[in-house]
Amino acid sequence: MIRLFVALALPAAIKEQLALLAGGIPGARWVPPENYHLTLRFIGEVESWRAQEVDDALATIRARPFELSLRGLGTFEKAGRISALWVGVEKTEALAFLQSKVETALQRIGLEPERKRFAPHVTLARTDRAAPDKLIQFVQAHNLFRAPPVAVESFTLYSSLLGKEQAFYVPEVEYALAA
Repeated sequence: MIRLFVALALPAAIKEQLALLAGGIPGARWVPPENYHLTLRFIGEVESWRAQEVDDALATIRARPFELSLRGLGTFEKAGRISALWVGVEKTEALAFLQSKVETALQRIGLEPERKRFAPHVTLARTDRAAPDKLIQFVQAHNLFRAPPVAVESFTLYSSLLGKEQAFYVPEVEYALAA
């Protein structure tokens, strides 16, 4: 079995800028900069033959390159607790189009539809052990965060290996976007 997800990789300069935000919240587990990405679709564990089908399906996607803008911070909650801290991604037609193409391609090969509504973001920290008031203060203090626009010219199929402390993400296949 192989654990897969489809995402947009981020350039080193943006990862460095995001890494500068990390820290200052006791109990938060900060995502290492090499793991920053924007998930288009989490797939989960699949058999190796299914992974080949996923690759074949993603290779048929046609979409134009576009710009991505990161701005603002927010949180996700699970069972009444703040579970993650993230940087927001400006929703654009081009991003929504690509995400919808990925979703459609994966459903065509028989994967279950994604249940969660697409909420583009880059996770900075897992925060289930952090004090909610500290998280709220952090979001308020950094909410004006803006990164320069990034050119998106490809998307990537990643495998994910779960480790004791963190996951390790391996780019398996990169798919070019073309005008």
